Amino acid sequence: MHGARLGLAAAPRRDKKPADERGAKMPILVMKFGGTSVATLDRIRRAAKRVGREVANGYDVIVIVSAMSGETNKLVEFVGETGQFYDAREYDAVVSSGENVTAGLMALTLQEMDVPARSWQGWQVPLKTNSAHSAARIEEIPPENILAKFGEGMKVAVVAGFQGISPEGRITTLGRGGSDTTAVAFAAAFGAERCDIYTDVDGVYTTDPRISDKARKLDRIAFEEMLELASLGAKVLQTRSVELAMRYKVKLRVLSSFGELDDAAGTLVCDEDDIMESNVVAGVAYSRDEAKMTLISVADRPGIAAAIFGPLAEAGVNVDMIVQNISEEGRTDMTFSCPTDQVARAEKAMQAAKDSGEINFHDLVADTDVCKVSVVGIGMRSHAGVASQMFAALSAEGINIKVITTSEIKISVLIDRKYLELAVQALHDSFGLESAV
Repeated sequence: MHGARLGLAAAPRRDKKPADERGAKMPILVMKFGGTSVATLDRIRRAAKRVGREVANGYDVIVIVSAMSGETNKLVEFVGETGQFYDAREYDAVVSSGENVTAGLMALTLQEMDVPARSWQGWQVPLKTNSAHSAARIEEIPPENILAKFGEGMKVAVVAGFQGISPEGRITTLGRGGSDTTAVAFAAAFGAERCDIYTDVDGVYTTDPRISDKARKLDRIAFEEMLELASLGAKVLQTRSVELAMRYKVKLRVLSSFGELDDAAGTLVCDEDDIMESNVVAGVAYSRDEAKMTLISVADRPGIAAAIFGPLAEAGVNVDMIVQNISEEGRTDMTFSCPTDQVARAEKAMQAAKDSGEINFHDLVADTDVCKVSVVGIGMRSHAGVASQMFAALSAEGINIKVITTSEIKISVLIDRKYLELAVQALHDSFGLESAV
């Protein structure tokens, strides 16, 4: 997505002040409600009360809704039962319908509260995408239609998330979790003051509270930290939505739909400059379903990495960690990690490459009993010793590290899966994450 195409130039951020006889514009707030937040009519009513409160606070509100919890899975199953090789365009037409139902019910509920509201499907906005059905990318959100309705007195535009329209005029969907991306894109296109993401958790935690009872909710977290945590397994926000928010500097706030109506705490995801001071490590993330694959005794020659990872990419294998070790004269071992459900695909791609003569290796060994544990923090840029502290904490618990990768603000290790919870708790304690700076 490009800034001008999202409508940023057409809809600059507006000051928070009420409309008056001179035609001053209301500020815009984007509120997104996930599937669990709109799972029943009672929950839709509760969400509508939150929207009504923001209208009373002086905002024009764009509400992005997901399908009611479980509905998209049902629709996906229905499509699958029609046949193995289905038309992706019709798949999008079916699975996008869940959001349409929620949008209509939310608009009706707001109208019963005397809040001027109407629902919008993706094609009515229009939210324009490319033609990659079931994995479409947003290309443009012209703001004129919704802004015109705000000018006529509408206070809430309830938009079906997850969906758009292709250049050919067909309904498209953005991939699972696409409603988060929809919300951030609208906030960028309309110059919204903030984008509030309502979900079933009350913010972003230093680690999974189900694993560590010492996990602490963060008041603020930098875009880069949130992006790393999301990509490493934290389920709070969809990765694409965080990427988009970071690019357009959209302030995100993660809130619970189930707290008190006046509870506006949550976690603010913002620019690093908006955070005065933070711990060196912001959080500990993990991914349980990882596999370690090793090509044994590969020819050590220029181009061998491309010969290995090219076929893997073409096969749709998401490679993460990569380690190369010299095994013998002129030979090398190549180790990489990937999701466990892609092991068979990786094995097939490597065997095909071997059969075609592109690569030659002695054996391919897959270890599917590993997991990935990571520490993330922008403070790593200016503090030494994070890696040694991490490794010492794991060593003290008798946990062997199989693979290590690092970036500027992240250190990840592969370990035996049976040690996952122990490792997360040990690292959380070692870096003192239960306490704020």
